[in-house]
Amino acid sequence: MALSDLHHHNRGLTTLSEINVTPLVDVMLVLLVIFMITAPLLQTGIRVTLPKTKTVEAQPPPSRAIIITIDQQGNIYLGTAGRMGHDAIPVDDLPARLTERLSQSSDKRVFIRGDGETPYRIIAYVLSLCRSAGASVNLVTEPLK
Repeated sequence: MALSDLHHHNRGLTTLSEINVTPLVDVMLVLLVIFMITAPLLQTGIRVTLPKTKTVEAQPPPSRAIIITIDQQGNIYLGTAGRMGHDAIPVDDLPARLTERLSQSSDKRVFIRGDGETPYRIIAYVLSLCRSAGASVNLVTEPLK
């Protein structure tokens, strides 16, 4: 076949001018799955089984809100909404650390996430510490289904 014959043979073919979106869709689905898995972990941080109430409204805490988490064993974690980790602190250090965080923040709200199995005396103690530090306290619960 001569070069001129090859040139005439390919004349009827056109180049593909469309974008192949399959790899883009694959990447977007992978990102979607990653965000679906990590979003609840970023919001809660420490795993606790929150008590369920009938009259709760599902409202996430503000992005810079102070969050105190109390797990089933009574360990206390101090953190901020929107920040990845929470610091485990001794109960004796809570008043000073809480006062320090409240002085640095314009928002004086504190959200307490207490496990449903945590002894009430621990939650009541943390609640009184927050109020004596000048914080407005919110107890975090889950809706009853």
